[in-house]
This record gives sequence, structure tokens and C-alpha cells, in this order.
Amino acid sequence: MSQAAAPSDPAAAFTAPGGWRHGLGYGLLGLPLAFVALPLYVLLPNHYAREFATPLAALGGVLLAARAVDAVLDPLIGRWCDRLAARSQRRLLLAAALAAVLLALGLWALLFPPAAVRAQGATALLAWAGVGMALTCTAFSVVSVAHQAWGARLGGNEAQRGRVVAWREALSLAGVLLASVLPTVAGLGATVAAFAVLLALGWWAWARSLAPLNPGIAMPHAGRSPLRQGAFLRLLAVFVVNGTASAVPATLVLFFVQDRLQAPAAWEPLFLLTYFLSAALAIPLWLRLVPRLGLARTWLVGMLLAVLGFVWAATLGAGDTLPFLLVCAITGIAVGTDLTLPGALLAGLIGQLGERGHREGAYFGWWNFATKFNLALAAGLALPLLGWFGYQPGARDAQALQTLSAAYCLLPCALKLIAAAALHGLVIRGPQPAALRTASL
Repeated sequence: MSQAAAPSDPAAAFTAPGGWRHGLGYGLLGLPLAFVALPLYVLLPNHYAREFATPLAALGGVLLAARAVDAVLDPLIGRWCDRLAARSQRRLLLAAALAAVLLALGLWALLFPPAAVRAQGATALLAWAGVGMALTCTAFSVVSVAHQAWGARLGGNEAQRGRVVAWREALSLAGVLLASVLPTVAGLGATVAAFAVLLALGWWAWARSLAPLNPGIAMPHAGRSPLRQGAFLRLLAVFVVNGTASAVPATLVLFFVQDRLQAPAAWEPLFLLTYFLSAALAIPLWLRLVPRLGLARTWLVGMLLAVLGFVWAATLGAGDTLPFLLVCAITGIAVGTDLTLPGALLAGLIGQLGERGHREGAYFGWWNFATKFNLALAAGLALPLLGWFGYQPGARDAQALQTLSAAYCLLPCALKLIAAAALHGLVIRGPQPAALRTASL
């Protein structure tokens, strides 16, 4: 799936001297977009349960429904972003700015519901949380899809596209690390204020970054729904299986640390910090491999490295905190490929299909839908399996802990190997996109 870059492709500036300025200009928005995910998805349920005594089961159902609405809207949001971009890039930036304002206000409203709502009890709070979550997540999706599609429109060869995505994802990791520390150190009010400032700075830098070129001429088979493009479906299938393989251990890591390793609570943030820092530091190293191996084969190496890490994790037991720290480093290095290379592959495929400058939003809308589906599928797959095979949080009997290890270590290995085989067979060795075959006749 390699593709030559046109000399005038804006993405070429990312690998030229001084390219870091362009990378920072485009990628900075990734920091607040990743930053908001932690308070929105992780802190919010705990905050409502502890501060407002909201029933957990009801709260979980309401938030799940709100997230489902958000996921279903992503493809529609992508098509809408394409229509805005076709009119003018300024309209797209303005829509993203309005969505960013709603996103910041929505986060504040969710974390600090009005006294009048709190006074009416749990039902009013649940309604507030559900509506607020749906609107806030929709605003988040508008900004995120528009930003991702903009990066894809910059074009470039494999190395250049990888660099564009790497800037966005590396700064996203910085946002995750900042969001994991700031609420504890400064409180939720300061966290929301910091997010609003970072979001404004990110949009400002994006609006002044390199702009995509005018749309090119579409190829004969361009314009079809992304789900009718066989090449996209093949890449999406790999992305879903691999994403589920990564989401399963993310869902189960605290259970594994607390029950299988029986590690002190003080080690938990160190494990997470090692994982995310390793991913961030590994991204430049993976990018050095791309010109030699290509995006797809480099991603394949990352998948196989992750398998080795989880196989080692399966051998660990109580007290193996230091070895697990190394496992976190290895799997973090491997996930650096998951963060940067699939999006760059998709950007190249859009160009190969003749859709560049026309329908990036439609493709990334479905891509984001798949990302959210991965998280839901991981929880829906791993947690019931644990229960069916006898594991409950706090378990110490050997069979229950073996079940936990199998779910945390071996299930991701199996899924990663399936994804690796699919990547090799469907993408690396797969058939050429129909648009390219037609264009070459």
C-alpha cells in the first residue's frame, strides 16, 4: 500500500528541516483531545458515585447509552465535515471551534451539575449526565474527526504520512499523562480550566498550520460509501481485531495488578506511566523503520513484539512487580505502532482510492466508530468470560487467577496473532484497490 508523494504535498514539510514546527502546529490539538478522555470516561462515573451518591448500575447504563449514540453519529459527522471542507477549509475550522467551545462547556457542566439539578435527586442527575454526555461526546467527535481528516488531506508518502500522525499521537500521549496527574494535584476545577486553555491553543495552532491542497480529480470508483470499498473493509477488519486485542488488557490491567501480581497500590501509576512513556519514546524509532519496511510491515513487527510481551506476562505471579514493569515497557513500545501507523495507512488508502480531498471525513468517521466499538467489544468479551470461568475481583484461588491471566495475557495474544495474519494476508499481500486497477488500464 505504498504511495509516492507529490513534491507539492504539504506533508513533505513534516520531514524537511524545521518540520517540527509544522508537526507541533498540526499535532498540538491532539493533546487536549486526549486530555479530556480521562475525566470524561474514567473520572466521571467515580465522581458521580462518590460526590452525588448516584447508583452505579443506573449511571453505567445511562453513560453506555450516551456513548452508543456518540459512536453511531461518528460516520454522519464525518460526512458533514466533508461537506464543510468542500465549501471551504475556514468553514470546517469554524465548525470545529464552535464544537470545541461546546466540548469545554459540556465537560464543566458534567463535572459540576447545577445545584437545582442536584436538589431534585438521582433521576434528575442521571438525566443531566446522559444528555450532557451525549452532547459533549458529539462535540468531541466533531473536533476529532475534522482534525484527523485534515491530517489525511495533507498527503505525502508513507514516511511523511507516518510523521503527520506521529505528531498528533505523541502529543495525545502527553495529554493522557497530564490528565492522569492534574486532577489529583490541582482538582477538577483547575483540570477543566487547563483543558479549556489547551483546547483553545490547540485550535489556534491548527488553524495556522499547513493547509491541505485543493481537492484533486476523483478516480472512477471514488465516491462510494467507505463500507463498499473492499480495501477499506480489509484494513478496518485488521484495525478492529488488533484494537480489541489492545483494549482487552487495558480493561483488565488493574485486576491483573491487584490480584495476580498482588502489587502495592503505589505501583499502579508507575505501571501506567511506564507504558505510556514507552509508547511516546518509541514512536520516533518506529518511524525510522517505515522507510525501510513500509507502514504495514512495521505495524506487523509491533504486533509480534506485543505478543512476546504478553506471553512473558502470562508467566508472572505474586510479587513479580519489576518484571511486569518491563512488560509494560515492551507492550508500550509495541503500542507505539498502533497509535501512529494504522491512521497513516488509512490516509494513504484514501489517496489510492481517489478520495483525497473529497471524503476523508467519511472514512475517519467509520474509523472512529470502530475505535469506540473496540473498547465496547473488549469489555463485552473479557468481563463476561472472567465471570463465566469463576473469577471475581479479590480472588486468590489458583484457578481464578489462571483465568485472569488467560484473559489478560493469552486472549490478547490470540487476537494479535489473528490481526497479524490478517494484516499480512489482507493488506500486505492483499489485492490492489479497484480504483488503482481501473486507473492503470
